[in-house]
Amino acid sequence: QLQASGGGLVQAGDSLTLSCAASGCTFSGYGLGWFRQAPGKEREFVAGISGSGYITYLGDSVKGRFAISRDNAKNTLYLQMNSLIPEDTAVYYCAGRSAGELRVRRKDYDYWGQGTLVTVSS
Repeated sequence: QLQASGGGLVQAGDSLTLSCAASGCTFSGYGLGWFRQAPGKEREFVAGISGSGYITYLGDSVKGRFAISRDNAKNTLYLQMNSLIPEDTAVYYCAGRSAGELRVRRKDYDYWGQGTLVTVSS
């Protein structure tokens, strides 16, 4: 089970950190990712991280602004978002897959959190 939190209303240029708490799994064995879905748009990949945490990958639209990390001791995934822009407004979902490799496609993920809304005002 995945539980995302940390969303809210911020202004352009602000920073925000999302968290995703996991339970009921061997956390370090799971590749994890963040996706987002803006109104009227497809859910898109934001960031992914391998089970060990050593390999990360960011989507083109957030490279240089966002960072993904995980704390396997706390069973928690993070998304640090800096220099937020209105285009980052979306519901953000954390996702997990039953293997440690990093993946970027939605269909490669088996488990999804409930989503947390991030709204960036201009």
